[in-house]
Order: sequence, then C-alpha cells, then structure tokens
Amino acid sequence: MSAVTLSDALWRFTSTDDPHYVSLIVETPAGTHIRRIPPAMSLPPDVEQGFGAEKAAHTAAATWGMPDFVFQSALTRKGSGQRELGDRLLLSGKRGAVIQIKSRTVKPKADPEERTWIQKVTSKAMKQAKGTVRTLRLQPADLVNGRGTTLSVAGDAYEWMAVSLLDHNHVPDQTAPRFEPIGMPALTLTRRDWDFLFDQLRSTTAVLDYLFRVAEQPPIALGDEPVRYYELAAADAAAPPQAIDTELVGPGGRHFSTPLLPQVPAGAGKTNAHLVIRAVLEDVATSMLRDGVAESDRLTVLSDLDRLPVSMREEWGQLLLDMLDDVEQAPDGQVKFRSRRQLHEVEDGDRQMLFMCATRFDKYVQAGFGSFVMLRHHQVGERMGRPDSLCSVGVMLAPNRGGKRPWDTMLVKAVGPSHLTPEEVNEFAQLWPDGGSSAE
Repeated sequence: MSAVTLSDALWRFTSTDDPHYVSLIVETPAGTHIRRIPPAMSLPPDVEQGFGAEKAAHTAAATWGMPDFVFQSALTRKGSGQRELGDRLLLSGKRGAVIQIKSRTVKPKADPEERTWIQKVTSKAMKQAKGTVRTLRLQPADLVNGRGTTLSVAGDAYEWMAVSLLDHNHVPDQTAPRFEPIGMPALTLTRRDWDFLFDQLRSTTAVLDYLFRVAEQPPIALGDEPVRYYELAAADAAAPPQAIDTELVGPGGRHFSTPLLPQVPAGAGKTNAHLVIRAVLEDVATSMLRDGVAESDRLTVLSDLDRLPVSMREEWGQLLLDMLDDVEQAPDGQVKFRSRRQLHEVEDGDRQMLFMCATRFDKYVQAGFGSFVMLRHHQVGERMGRPDSLCSVGVMLAPNRGGKRPWDTMLVKAVGPSHLTPEEVNEFAQLWPDGGSSAE
C-alpha cells in the first residue's frame, strides 16, 4: 500500500496490487471512518465502449439517484443539419447539468500523450456543453428521462453547468485539464468520481448542489474528487450551525443542525431505514404518473422532496417506520395520527416538509391531511412574514391492509400565500392544535 497524508484528518491509501482501489481514512468527531472507493461501474459488454460509458454513467445516476432526473441525449435541427443535446443531462429543480462523456477507446500511451489527449477532449466537451445550452435557450427540446417520460426543456428555465466526464482506466497522476471559460460553471470528473458522488449522497439534487459548489473552485487532479469531497465534508462538520428561530414552526420547535455533506455514506447505518425515503419518492413519482400530473409539475414535486438533507434521511426513514407501527396499533374504529415536520432555508426560498402517518386511508383522513398541510403552511408563512417564499410539501402514509404494498401514499403541496379565510384557519386550528416540530 502507498499512503499520502492530505491533512491532519485525512489520509489516502492506494493499493499497489490494484491502483483502481483507493481508501480514504477520515478522522471525524464520531471517530475514524474508512471509505473504500472502488473502480467505476463496469461497462456493459454488448455495446461499443463510448456508448457503454454513457449507459454506465446513466445507470449510476438513475440507480443511486432517481431516474426521473436523468435525461438522455436528443437530436435537434440546426440549419440543414442536426445537433446532439449532450450525452446526458441532470435536471432537478431550477438547476441543470450537461454531461459530456469522453471515452479512451485505444490502449493508453505515454503519460505526456495521455495528458494531451485528455486536455483536447475536455476542451471539446466544454464547447459541446456550451452549444447544448445555447441551443436549448434558442428553442426548447423534448427530452426523455430514465422513467421514460418526456419533458419540454427550455434553456432559460435553468441555471446550467457543464461536466466533462472521462472514461479512462489509466489517467496519469496529477492530471488537471484546463479549458477556456464557457460562461457557466464547469468541471471535469472521472467516471469513478461520478459513481462515488452518487453512491455517497444517493440524491440527484444533492449531487447537483455539490457539482455547482465545486465548479467555482480551482481545478484538481482527475480522480481526486473523493479527497475534495471529504475535505469539504470536514469543513461542513466544523462550521457553526446556522441560526433559525424555532418558534417559526410553533411551540416546542427544536433546532437541528446537519452538515450539507455527510462524512458517512448515505445508508451506511445498521438498518435500511434510508430506503424508506427512496421508497416514498418512488411512490410519489409513480402515483403522479398514474394521476396524469403534468411532467414539469411532477418533477418539481420530486425535486422538492429530494431536498431532504442526506444526513437526516436514515433518521427520518426510521421515524416513519416507527410512526406507521404506532398508528397501526390504534383500537378498532379509531384513527390515530402521528406527524413530524421540518423547516429549512434553501437558496431559492424556504421549505417546510411535513410527514404524517395515519391509521387508515379513506376520504375523511385524506381531507384531514390536506387541512393539516394548508394550516401549517399558513401559520409558518405568517410567522416568517414572507409567505411568498414558502413552499410546503406534505406526505402522508397509511398502512396498506390489502398486502399489495406496505403503505398507501398521499402528497399535498402548497406554495406562496395560503389564501385561507379566518374562518377556515379557526376551523383547521381546532382540528390540528399547534405543536412542535423541527427547524433546521
């Protein structure tokens, strides 16, 4: 093993037997953490290498993130010819990334020649990404995502960045390609870096936020993205918590602080509770398809839910399981509710997330949950004094007694002023007395 000390709290070990495997040893407040980073996902054997690299990058993002946020390339007409719109695109909320994948299909040569080739294809990838965004700003295009649904994408609706993704098994050490500014954030990654980020965060929205965050930083050597990630994660862990008034969520509100970047991979706990949140996202995604919700609205709701901080997903998943078990124990004929909500600030406004579990899933319970979300949305908006910036997303689960699935799911979303009348506020407040939740 060869070892490199990067800081007082971070070491990197590379196996001399297989240099594709890297181990990072990180000192955290909770103790020493070892993160073993494998090579990139294997390419499918039945396709040409370049296309296989595109499919593998798509699979990583769709498996560890959500397939709804990963879009395939499309052709659009330009004059008498056609232009390809990226190799893949990531879209979540108001952010988008054009992914250009470059694969080394011949046997690597000497290091200087490989660096020259990497520099050349990186510059080409950045120009292609810039062209894709320019084309989308001139004319919207219909793009198909990993769920098989189509979204009309207008370039001016998103904040864009470019990612040059390199499929290369023998990148020379300390290779950091540079490129001319293209008018938007941009960076280069290897496929192993890409796979690491999705495996670490298990959230497309979180990966996009990270990519935008580091794109403005100086370039680093290809393959060192896990190192940069853990350096930023350590800085997040050491940062003082942001002040927020817990009374905004009502009496008994509690303050929680969690780093943006978790040092422990998502889902690395002793339980599979983090999968509950993914299952809820999947329920919401498929149920809105069945209900015929407009694709742009469906993806907006999914990205709102996907903003749940990665560091808290296992805790929230376990809480939902506990609440489901509790409400299922209610005596026959009675309905029991358990709820928890969270308020957090994001760059484009304020988000309130509400989770409720109920004993059964009938029209009366559903109507009650709708009033609960609208009331809490109204109350928080009034307390904050800026209802226009508030978005509230509520999810209710109820045990499914038919055995086809573990629970039934309902979603309610409220944006901006509630427009509830004083009479409605009073009626809902009697049904749902104010109680504590969490503010972050």
